[in-house]
Amino acid sequence: MAGNSSRKGAIRKSSKRPQAGSGGQVRRGLEGRGPTPKATDREYHKAHKIAEAKKRAEAKKGGRGGPRRKTGGDEWIAGRNPVVEALRERVPVRSVYVAEGAERDGRLREVFRLAAEHGIGLLEVSRGELDRLTDGAVHQGLAARIPAYEYAHPDDLLDAADEAGEKALVVMLDSITDPRNLGAIVRSAAGFGAHGVVIPERRAASMTAAAWKTSAGAAARCPVAQTVNLTRQIKAFQEAGCFVIGLAADGDLTLPELVADADLVGGPLVLVVGSEGEGLSRLVAETCDRLMSIPMAGVLESLNAGVAASVTLYAVAEARARR
Repeated sequence: MAGNSSRKGAIRKSSKRPQAGSGGQVRRGLEGRGPTPKATDREYHKAHKIAEAKKRAEAKKGGRGGPRRKTGGDEWIAGRNPVVEALRERVPVRSVYVAEGAERDGRLREVFRLAAEHGIGLLEVSRGELDRLTDGAVHQGLAARIPAYEYAHPDDLLDAADEAGEKALVVMLDSITDPRNLGAIVRSAAGFGAHGVVIPERRAASMTAAAWKTSAGAAARCPVAQTVNLTRQIKAFQEAGCFVIGLAADGDLTLPELVADADLVGGPLVLVVGSEGEGLSRLVAETCDRLMSIPMAGVLESLNAGVAASVTLYAVAEARARR
């Protein structure tokens, strides 16, 4: 029948306007949101999975000429305070994920602002999806995804010193297992002019999200290298002309004696820091050129590994500055 608007093929008109933002399903839009992450940055997107597979294939090629070794897949920082702190410290966040219906408090608003300022994409997902992405972590409706850390080659640290026209200063860590200690040492190494940090591949802390955060962004400026065998790498540094000093409570050399020796402190130097509880392993201690102690007042026997590294790096930097 002519004029019947319900006939097949007729266009149904509506006075409603298209809803804006998140398909019109989100009750409260994300404030100050940054650009939407690329498809390759979205954990659940096919393009991201293809890109990650390609990276893994390239990594298998190995060699110094190939891509740097990575920790593995992207990692997650979960929880409101940790995400805020990561953004404040300029940890290289790929994207921020917010759970649907998450309560907006001062921390969440700060996250929105920092993400917009730094050009970091914001994604809104269901709570169930955020649970899955963070592997069940207590995320409080907020999480950030950071890229896998790209490790340098130990030789790169000496090359960096040569390119800068400086005598190498490298920190090696013998089985440091606390990522916060690792991050603190990386921060001190960057602050006092070291050319990098070397860590073992196994049975030691790696550059996880916790280490990134503790380094306060220094991990982006101070390269961290991995080695399969710490003792073998010490010998390689020695062959390259470096003097290797291990930090030990019973060392026969003291820190004041080290900084007073202009030739020693002013030459290529590698400082080896032992684990939190056990100190230097036997083989590592035997391979070092000298063992050095930090004189202590009172009955305290030793310092925390991170503190000992910071004190030594500061003293070496001051001694070099005076030369």
